[in-house]
Amino acid sequence: MNRVLAGLWIGAAFGALSVGAASAQTVQTVAEEAPDGTVVLREVVVDAGTEGAQDGAAGTVTTSTTTRETIDNQLIDSIDDLGRSQEAGVTFNRNTRSVNIRGLEGPRVLTTIDGIRVPYLADATRGATGGADSFDFNTLSALDLTRGADPMLGSGALGGVLALRTLDPEDLLLGGRQLGYFTKNGYDSTDDSWFTSHAGAVRHGDTYLLLQGGYRGGNETDTQGTFDGYGATRTAPNPLDYDQYNVLAKLHQYAGEGHRFGITGEIFSREEDIDTRTSQGTGPRDNYRPGDHASGEDVRRERITLTYDYATPELGTAFVDEASAVLYYQKDERNSTVDAYRSVSVVGPYGRDNSYDEESFGFNGFGSRTFITGEVSQKLTLGTELRTTTTTQYSAGYDNCSVVFVSTCNNLHTNQADTPEVDGSAVGFYAENEVGLAGGRLRITPGLRFDWYEENPQLTAEFERSAAYDGTLPPSSSDTAVSPKLLVEYDLLPELTAYAQWSRGFRAPTVGELYSRFGAVGTYLRGGNPNLEAETSNGFDVGLRFERETYGANINVFHTDYENFIDVVQLSPSCFVDRVNCNPLYPQGGVSTYTNIPDARISGVELGGFVRFADYWTARGSLSYIEGRNRTDDVYLDSISPLTAILALGYERNQWGGEVSTKLAARRDKVDEGVETPGYGIVDLTAWYEPEALPGLKIAGGVFNILDQTYYDAANMPLSPSQPDLYYSEPGRAFKLNVSYRF
Repeated sequence: MNRVLAGLWIGAAFGALSVGAASAQTVQTVAEEAPDGTVVLREVVVDAGTEGAQDGAAGTVTTSTTTRETIDNQLIDSIDDLGRSQEAGVTFNRNTRSVNIRGLEGPRVLTTIDGIRVPYLADATRGATGGADSFDFNTLSALDLTRGADPMLGSGALGGVLALRTLDPEDLLLGGRQLGYFTKNGYDSTDDSWFTSHAGAVRHGDTYLLLQGGYRGGNETDTQGTFDGYGATRTAPNPLDYDQYNVLAKLHQYAGEGHRFGITGEIFSREEDIDTRTSQGTGPRDNYRPGDHASGEDVRRERITLTYDYATPELGTAFVDEASAVLYYQKDERNSTVDAYRSVSVVGPYGRDNSYDEESFGFNGFGSRTFITGEVSQKLTLGTELRTTTTTQYSAGYDNCSVVFVSTCNNLHTNQADTPEVDGSAVGFYAENEVGLAGGRLRITPGLRFDWYEENPQLTAEFERSAAYDGTLPPSSSDTAVSPKLLVEYDLLPELTAYAQWSRGFRAPTVGELYSRFGAVGTYLRGGNPNLEAETSNGFDVGLRFERETYGANINVFHTDYENFIDVVQLSPSCFVDRVNCNPLYPQGGVSTYTNIPDARISGVELGGFVRFADYWTARGSLSYIEGRNRTDDVYLDSISPLTAILALGYERNQWGGEVSTKLAARRDKVDEGVETPGYGIVDLTAWYEPEALPGLKIAGGVFNILDQTYYDAANMPLSPSQPDLYYSEPGRAFKLNVSYRF
């Protein structure tokens, strides 16, 4: 570990000068002269669809950008809202707390915040799971969504990338201001929540400071279920209360022409308390009586970063035209809790606090230089990503098993670690060169990334206490990956571009997939597999992009083959089901583990377009059709969303505007073990107003699911539902109201 840490620091020093890791954001850093004559850096968000989104590397052609203005006008407060109004085929799975892109989710979709990867934590045995829900939309200045693999980002970017960029002090200090302030407050009837967010920025000479904080509190997300009973017949959602906090601080210091140094600190926390009435009952055989079972889901993310950015005032005048470096520390922690009382089996108090956390140190950096030789232009980018991680899992708890021995207690093991502590290391280097030919009409961008990773389990007293510990420590897991890509673009017309992209990606196994081990002799065993191979993808995107100021359209056809897909397999059945082939040591639930599926495929088509007409009107739309199969077993992939389209008609003036949109989804019937869902169509209305007499004030509101339709999001349907269908339905008619002020 010391050797790796030393390598990190050496790489940091080197990378600050010349190389860097990509972050999937459409951000260009350019220099401009401020009113006082000093040279500063300005971050410009590139328009969606015009080019790939990435800070450093050229990115992919399937990236779209959602700006802060769209977030405010469309009242986008969550990834659910993003997939409802902007990104057809993109959803958020509330069961796994993961964004779903092109039918993939969890650790197969990469989330980054300011270029730093946010891990997807998945406790394979106790349920503390999630990753893409540990941020507040009110901290964002923009977000970029990439569909499909981005090999320049390394492990995890198989299905796509959600790249988030938080507010900078410069975002509030436009026009040479010395002081800036932004506040946003609102209400959402979907979960009966209120929120408030405040950000202030100040400038003194070449020093910029931002402080931002926010709070949101609410209840359970509404559904169309109305039966407020107990147990397996309940259709109303379980009562829930949550509190969410965030604090963000940034300091930027400009030095000389084009140089900027910075430090960022961020804390995000969300705590949920749930009255789990679906686990309660009123009968004499019900173990949990009304009011005797409460659960919770808590998430906390902390980070501190040191940053350096550089942009030359004029191309070709310095060793590099652009450079960026980020040195960071980040800690992500998730807790799944139970506080209950048992009335039948193992009578008495029962509680669990299952925690899963990852602590990481890392460095990202890149450097790029443009060369022009005659009719040929080249933009060469070199980058690196270095990080170390420590992953810890633990179950703390209490029950009456220590007081009275009961055979049922063989299923209730706690105060132990089901996974050893794991020290991880990862090193990645990439190179990419965008070559412009034929006066820039033809652009060829080859890229190559090399990655190495290693996971080293460490024996701890907590893991030794596990009832499933077999006296041995599993071996370490390591591998390398080479991920090339090739993008070719040709401007058939100044406004019409044809493109084709080939890319390879990979995803390293998670700690839980490698090393989790839960169960006991006499019951069952759920174990990881330290011999898992990394998942890989081989994808093709072909499309056309037409862009003018008043109208545009794009079509993208994709096909991706996956190898070594990681999935759960049953090694031996329960002896209650198959006495001949079962393992007598684990008669109750058998033995299951993770394995690699040799072959899977996902393909589809994505459409989008807009037209501005009659001065103030805009019509837009997008469509996503995806089909996925496990080709090894010749079955459909259950995580694939059905054919989905978003159509919208908007009207916008200087002081006010509004939009009517509809989301349409076809029936999902191509499933293996998943639940079929009916098709649906919902209609939303949003509007905003900026009174001319009060500059900086904006009032935005919306009515969602106006027709109060009962519908189901396929991504939120569990594989094995335990409640009636209405329990899993989406919210009915709801409204939001936001008020913001900026000066």
